[in-house]
Amino acid sequence: MTDPSIISHQTNQTPKAIPARADVVVVGAGIIGTATALFLARRGLSVVVCEKGHVACEQSSRNWGWVRKMGRDPAEIPMAIASAKLWAGMNALTGIETGYRETGIYYLCKDQKDIQKYEEWLAFAKQHDLDSSLLRQSGLKERFPTLKGHWEGALFTKSDGRAEPSMATQAIAASLRTRGGQIIEDCAVRCIETAAGSVHSVVTEHGEIRCKSVVLATGAWTRLFCSNLGIDFPQLKVIGSVMRTQRVDGPPECAVAGRDFAFRKRLDGGYTIAQKNANIAQIVPDSFRLFFQFLPAFRSEGNEIRLRFSSQFFREMNTPKRWRSDEVTPFETTRVLNPKPSEKILSEGLSNLRKVFPEFANVKLEESWGCAIDVTPDAVPVIDTVDDISGLVIASGFSGHGFGIGPGAAHLVADMVTAQKPIVPLEPFKLARLRKLAVSSMEKARG
Repeated sequence: MTDPSIISHQTNQTPKAIPARADVVVVGAGIIGTATALFLARRGLSVVVCEKGHVACEQSSRNWGWVRKMGRDPAEIPMAIASAKLWAGMNALTGIETGYRETGIYYLCKDQKDIQKYEEWLAFAKQHDLDSSLLRQSGLKERFPTLKGHWEGALFTKSDGRAEPSMATQAIAASLRTRGGQIIEDCAVRCIETAAGSVHSVVTEHGEIRCKSVVLATGAWTRLFCSNLGIDFPQLKVIGSVMRTQRVDGPPECAVAGRDFAFRKRLDGGYTIAQKNANIAQIVPDSFRLFFQFLPAFRSEGNEIRLRFSSQFFREMNTPKRWRSDEVTPFETTRVLNPKPSEKILSEGLSNLRKVFPEFANVKLEESWGCAIDVTPDAVPVIDTVDDISGLVIASGFSGHGFGIGPGAAHLVADMVTAQKPIVPLEPFKLARLRKLAVSSMEKARG
C-alpha cells in the first residue's frame, strides 16, 4: 500500500521553455530546495528550481512530520530552534495550510538508562533555554492515564510540534511561484558548468540555464551527483517504513515515541505510525567504500539497522559515476526513489504500540510507504560551499531530520548565497568535519 498523496504527480507547472538565465538555480524540489528558493525570491533574486521528478516526490513527503528540537544532536539545536520559529509562521508566510501545529512531543523512558541519556541531553538544552523537561512516573501517568507497562518517565518538550509532509512543501512551492520563482518539474540537471573556477551555468536535459549560484538540495542523490563533479560526498541511504491510519478518536493528540514505536496525530484525524529506530540499510558498493566512516554509527546504541543484500547492489555497481552534459544521466532513468516499505517492521511497530496504548487496538490502517533517507556518518547535514567551485552550495545529508529543521536550513543556505549574516553558525555543518571523522575512524580501526 502506498500513499497516493506521495506517489501521484501534482499538476505540472513546467513552462514551455526553460529560462535562459537566473541568479540562482536550485537542484531538487524537496523542502530544502523549495524553501531555499522562497527565501531567495523574497530577497529579490531570480530563482529556478529544477526537479527530475516532481515537487516533494521523495523524503520531503514521506517523513513522519515531526517538528522537534528535543533530542537533536547538539550541533543541530540552534538550527532546530530557528526552524521552529519559522514553522510557527509558515502558514502566514505561504498563505496556505501546511498542517503545522504546536502539540508537544514525548520520548518515553523505559528504564534508568533512558533517564540518564536524556538527563545528559538536557544539559545541552539548558544552554539554549529550551522548555524540555523530564517527567517522572507520577507525571507521566497523569498525562497518559491508559499507558500500559512500566515506564520510568518521559522527556517532554511542549513547544515541539508537527506539520503535514504531503502539504507543507507543496505550500512552500506554491508561495514561491506567486513570488516569481520557477519550478521546472521532469527536468533533471545533468552537469554544472564552470568558468574560471566559478559557476557559469547548469545543463539540464532540456537545455542550459546561465546562473551565478547553484544550490544542491538533492537529498539521497547527492553523492552520485557530486561524483560527477569530482567531490567525494560521504553519504549512504537507509530505507524507512511508515504507515497511516484512518481517522480515529481517543489516542493522544501529541506525538509520542518509545524505544520501538512512534506516532503522531495527523490533520486528517488519522495517525502516522512507525517503528522508532528500525531502518533497513541495503548493502551496496558504497557500503564498503564508506565502511570506516560509518562504522561508529553502526556501532552506536539506539539505532537498529537491518542489513539487506539485494539486486540493488548490482544496480548501483552498474550505475555510471561520470557522464557528459549530452548524455542521459541516472537522474533521468530513475526519476523517483520509491522503495517498498517493510511490512514486517511496520507490523512490529504497530504491535508494540498497541501493547502500550490500547486506544490503537482497533485502529484501521489506510496506507504504508517506504522512504530513502540520506544519511551522513555523524547524522548531521552538510550545508557548505565548495572550495573549488565558487558559487556552489551543498545542502544535503539531513539523515531524516530535514523536514523538521528544513526552514532553518533553507534560511541558512539563502544567507550563504546572498552573503548575509547566517541565521545560525556555519561551522557544525562543514563538509571538512566528515573528512576528519573518516581519518579518525580509520586510525582507530588500525589500532
